[in-house]
Amino acid sequence: MRAVVQRVTEADVAVEGKVNGTIGKGFVVLLGVEDGDSPADAIYMAEKISGLRVFEDEEGKMNLALSDIEGQILAISQFTLLGDARKGKRPSFIRAARPEEANDLYRVFVDNLKEKGHPVEEGIFQAEMNVRIHNDGPVTILLDSRKLF
Repeated sequence: MRAVVQRVTEADVAVEGKVNGTIGKGFVVLLGVEDGDSPADAIYMAEKISGLRVFEDEEGKMNLALSDIEGQILAISQFTLLGDARKGKRPSFIRAARPEEANDLYRVFVDNLKEKGHPVEEGIFQAEMNVRIHNDGPVTILLDSRKLF
């Protein structure tokens, strides 16, 4: 499972011109589910993101987690994070999980974040979405549940 986590001042996602989710300060999480991922991967990612200390404290140091700032999460499923463009010019997406499996694990991820008390807004699974992100910093963190990077 892969995630791009962006610290934001605000963000929203629209489907067919209608805003489906909007947040203030917090994280936008673009989540890609890989073939072979399990609920353990989804729980690991939720734990890791929940505890990321990338918000500034009173001394200006990145020392605070999402719960410390009462932040929110905008979660977007994005299979293209599993694209492999090492050969040729057109990415291959064969490592991405099938939609049914991906949606189930995405739900485990989101539900786990909500169980931790984080307000979570979402896009619509498999929809064409427009995501507006006001990256703060900018701070962008790449995560992989298999710890490949």
